[in-house]
Amino acid sequence: MTFINKLSAAWATNDSLLCVGLDPDMAKLPAQFQNDPQGIYHFCREIIDATADLACSFKPQIAYFAALSAEDQLQQICDYVREHYPHIPLIMDAKRGDIGATARQYAREAYDRYGADAVTVNPYMGFDSVEPYMEWSDRGVIILCRTSNAGGSDLQFLDVGGKPLYQHVAQLVAQKWNQNGQCALVVGATFPEELAQVRAMVGDMPLLVPGIGAQGGDIAATVKSGRTANGAGMMINSSRAILYATPNAGEDFAMAARRVALETRDAINQYRA
Repeated sequence: MTFINKLSAAWATNDSLLCVGLDPDMAKLPAQFQNDPQGIYHFCREIIDATADLACSFKPQIAYFAALSAEDQLQQICDYVREHYPHIPLIMDAKRGDIGATARQYAREAYDRYGADAVTVNPYMGFDSVEPYMEWSDRGVIILCRTSNAGGSDLQFLDVGGKPLYQHVAQLVAQKWNQNGQCALVVGATFPEELAQVRAMVGDMPLLVPGIGAQGGDIAATVKSGRTANGAGMMINSSRAILYATPNAGEDFAMAARRVALETRDAINQYRA
């Protein structure tokens, strides 16, 4: 099954556009994981189990693991998702950007080592930095377009032939680069008008949308701007707000994460029609 097919099935099966980001921060993990050599794995596994029926995708951010020399735990997490929830797409958030043989090694890392269904990449070095990922014709390539951070405007708003650079990237991907039909774009929830402009340019291409939750993006504006005609088309990511949800009385961290994930999924669904 291709990335796009798996994603489409997950949208329908879980009635969800919510992508759960896995960004483990040792300083924020519950106390029982602080001195556990496998603490990152055990924490993420419980988050996955608590939210698997509410998510359309899981997105581990590789830097959070690599900074702690926890790549082996990341691999265990990826194995766990593929074994227990094979119907949910696994997105490796790496934002790689290099050319030729080096790009191919990054693709091998994401697709072969970690078994990811898709990986995020940076288009700054042009098509030959993206093309090696397409050798895996069933896997997704999610390309940075209009990012959710304020500093993204430093480059993404530069005029390119009468339109901002992020729109030029969107057009390139939609019209020229999407050779296998497995491309998607990263467009932040913090800029809903620009999200709507990208949607109009790329048709039904999936959008990975960071910026709700801890970054403050408005859910209603995000969904109305980015949804497709059938009320899908997006992977709306929330990481910290779910991972580190404050428990109510009687809740443990996993129950709190599930509660916030459910609230977020249902809030998104209010605006899909």
